[in-house]
Amino acid sequence: MTQPFLLVDRDGAVLTVRMNRPDSRNALTDLAQMDEFVALARQVRHDRSVKAMVLTGEGSAFCAGGNVKDMRDRGGIFAGTPCEVRDSYRDTIQRIPLALYELDVPIIAAVNGPAIGAGLDLTCMCDIRIASDKALFAESFVKVGIVPGDGGAWLLPRVIGLPRASLMAFTGDMIDAAKALEYGLVAEVVSAEQLLPHAQALARRIAANPSHALRLTKRLLREGQHMRLDSLLELSAAYQALAHHTSDHLEAVNAFLDKRAPSFTDR
Repeated sequence: MTQPFLLVDRDGAVLTVRMNRPDSRNALTDLAQMDEFVALARQVRHDRSVKAMVLTGEGSAFCAGGNVKDMRDRGGIFAGTPCEVRDSYRDTIQRIPLALYELDVPIIAAVNGPAIGAGLDLTCMCDIRIASDKALFAESFVKVGIVPGDGGAWLLPRVIGLPRASLMAFTGDMIDAAKALEYGLVAEVVSAEQLLPHAQALARRIAANPSHALRLTKRLLREGQHMRLDSLLELSAAYQALAHHTSDHLEAVNAFLDKRAPSFTDR
């Protein structure tokens, strides 16, 4: 039996998800991998007790992107006529940004090594990126004569701005963790040994907050990227009305006034 691509561990309200194909540097190569990402996002969306998720890679790489050998052989998701390849992208790799980027639970990318091509774009589908000092990043599609087919042309400029995204996409050049921090691509750089514990500790800090407030806040941040201010204010008012009528809001207020730690029930 083939081992799952995504290994999922749970610690309270925090999930740690490891891409587990270290022999291929966690390259995204087949439909089953995409199905696992979509299924995980669906499961987490319906489990309100999950409040934060950490995504990382097993082995030396975070994710090497697409399988270059499959590109050469026109196999896997790259097989078929131009129309078939177009449909393959829509039915495989493009399902991941739709699933992860739209997931209401905050996601931290713990970038343990190279995040190349689709691997870099995968980090941009997450909300926060923390890098090991061994991490490397490249929007490298142009180096192999293709374009970002997984939403990178939309994702990367929203993380680091259009000028720097253009520089990375047009050259395909690799940058190290220090340059990624300078670009604002990552929030922090830590040692390889500290990476996962640091990311998990951050996830626990996030998960200490009420589930409904976290999910509604992430949704506002997402919607705010393509809405007018007046429209976002209307949505914020509606979400705020929901939040004010939750038990956890009252518990948070009472705990603040009583100078004690809150006890949330996710209601």
